[in-house]
This record gives sequence, structure tokens and C-alpha cells, in this order.
Amino acid sequence: MAVYSRNILSRLQCLLQHQGSRNIASLSQLPETHQMLQKTCRDFAEAELRPLAAKFDTEHLYPKEQIRKMGDLGLMAMDVPESLGGTGLDYLAYAIAMEEISRGCASAGVIMSVNNSLYLGPILKFGTDKQKEQFIKPFTEGERVGCFALSEPGNGSDAGAASTVAHLIKDNWTLNGTKAWITNGYEAEATVVFATTDKAKKHKGISAFLVPKPIEGLSLGKKEDKLGIRGSSTCSLIFEDCEIPKENLLGEPGMGFKIAMMTLDAGRIGIASQALGIAQASVDCAVEYASKRNAFGSPIIKLQAIQTKIADMALRLESARLLTWRAAVLKDSNKPFTKEAAMAKLAASEAATFAAHQCIQVLGGMGYVSDMPAERHYRDARITEIYEGTSEIQRLVIANNIIKEYGLN
Repeated sequence: MAVYSRNILSRLQCLLQHQGSRNIASLSQLPETHQMLQKTCRDFAEAELRPLAAKFDTEHLYPKEQIRKMGDLGLMAMDVPESLGGTGLDYLAYAIAMEEISRGCASAGVIMSVNNSLYLGPILKFGTDKQKEQFIKPFTEGERVGCFALSEPGNGSDAGAASTVAHLIKDNWTLNGTKAWITNGYEAEATVVFATTDKAKKHKGISAFLVPKPIEGLSLGKKEDKLGIRGSSTCSLIFEDCEIPKENLLGEPGMGFKIAMMTLDAGRIGIASQALGIAQASVDCAVEYASKRNAFGSPIIKLQAIQTKIADMALRLESARLLTWRAAVLKDSNKPFTKEAAMAKLAASEAATFAAHQCIQVLGGMGYVSDMPAERHYRDARITEIYEGTSEIQRLVIANNIIKEYGLN
């Protein structure tokens, strides 16, 4: 599979150079590059992820071997240049791949998303050549993953209120504080950490740091027992006089808040795509069940009440997918995409919850038991409205951007 996948990705790169992904006539017809990628990822998810997704969920198992194979496919560093070990594809390709992987297993999807968007993304944009060699190259093939440490026990949505602090003492930064809700926390071998370096400057006094794991002074909190996405670990990172070299500062002092916000903009495209995958899996489940379940003398899919549910699910899914692809294409075109990413994340996450809910309704009692995947899709969908910015925060981002567009700020 590794040799085959690398050949596929090499062909994709050549095609991208010739046709790009800027002009998608209706956003319903993908370029050949992206159609090839979609099929490759769908085949992989059907063979390697979907059959094991329930096991990962019920046993809280990290899909180590599957993540390694995703690395072989080039999915763990999709927009990282080939010179750094990545595959050099665009963000539309990333969104498509994320959806297909999440359709098979939402836990594998978020592991992929965090490594691509939240960990590698800011280092690629703001890191020095030396930092890229140390913190990007070893994290592109699925053997190692990274994580992103922004949230804290006392501030989640308020990213500018970091109570974790960093002090420069001679040639080392010393970190103290606790970071919460860290996806990949147990498996990650490095993390991007945000800490206050000058309290007087408030959000302009936050800086970003690259911290290898394990390291003295950094301990892990308990693994959280979560409602869904149980195949990925979530925990706190506890820093107690944790010393890192001075050169592990990412960007300039005081740039941390800017780095975090720019990283989250891109990350929201990834989570929107994860939500699309969960929504699509819910539609698949509902249609498959309804076509086989008989009531009143025929399959229930012939009932108008069931057809209405399926239509509503598909409508929200397709609408959210177009918003997500639009945000990805804007990013690929180097155009502002903050509002569009927030719209995509909001629409896709709410579509996922809606579709999973309706899927359970279609299945009835079978939707409520773990013999069918419907209840897992519902549990997995809920977090997409929370992490990388709650739905409430997305609405604020959207409104603030619209206000600026009208010149009212």
C-alpha cells in the first residue's frame, strides 16, 4: 500500500501544478486530482477504519497501526512541502481527505486533523529552518504525532487569558501551568504550547513554544473518559519548572495570540471536514437501514416520513460541504477565510449533530443500541460543536467579520 499510495500522491502533485484547485465550477464537480484522492481515502477508510471504529470506541484504543498507514498514504502532513517530508497538496485536498477518513472513524479523523492543522501548521508558517527540521520532519509519516496546547482549566474560549507562564532564565525558557483538553496528549511526542511572557500586555504578551515530549517538568493528567471520539486520548499537560532551550520560541515574543488565532482558522476547516464525515456516515447508516427494514408491507425508505428525514439530512450535509470547500479554496488562494472557516465549522458541526440525531430516529430502537453505529455517530458529533471554538464563538467570529465588512467596527 505504501508504494502504491506514494505513486498516487506523486501524480496528484503533478496534476495540481497543471490545473490547481482554484476554479471549481459548481463545487460539486471536483478536479481529477481530488477525485483520485477521495477514492483512495474512501477505499482506505472502508478497509482499515470502518470495520474497527467500534472497537476503538468501546475499548478506548488509539489506532496506532492505522495512523501509521495513514502516514504511508501521506495523510498526516498533507500541505507540508515534500522537502520537509510532506505531500505538498492543497487545503481542498486536505478537507476531502479529512471527511473520508472521519466517515470511517471520527477518532482517526481528529488525530489526523490535530497533527496537520494544529501542530504542523503553525510550525510550517512561523518556524525557523532548524525548528522545521526538528519538529516537522519526524512528524510526517504517522509514527509520531504532535499536539496543540492552548486551552486551560480556567479559560477555554478566552484564548487571550493564558495563566500558564514562561520566564526566560539565561538560555532557557521555564514553563509553569496547566493546559487542558489536549487531543493526542498521551501519544504526542511534541506540542505547541502557548504561555504568557508579559502579563502587562495581556493577549499581546502571549508567546508560543515548541516542547518535545517526554521532558522533565512535564507530566500528564488522567485520560478523560469522554462521551465520544474515544479512540483519541484527551488529557491535561502539567508544566512544573519545565525548561526548554531559548531557540524553542516559535515566532517572536508576544506573537502567540496571533499564531493561535491563525492556526485555529485553518484548524476549523479540518474540524468542519471531520463533522462532514460523521454526517455522511449517519446518512449512509440511515439509508442502508431504511432500505432493508420492512414495515407496513414494504421497506420504510418508501415512507414519506423517512424520506423527509433523509432529505433534510442530505440538505444540511451538502450545504455544509460547500461552505467547507469554499473556505479551503479561499485559503489555497491566499485570500481571507476567517469568516468562511467559522461558517463552515458552525454549519458542518450542527449538520453532524442533526444528521446523527435523525439517523437514530430512522433506526428507532436499533439506533439506541451499540450494535449499530448510529449512537456512536451521535456521540462523536457532539464534540465538533465544542472544540476548536464552540458554536457560540463561531457566531461571534462571523458577526464580527460582517460588522467589519459594513465598516461599523
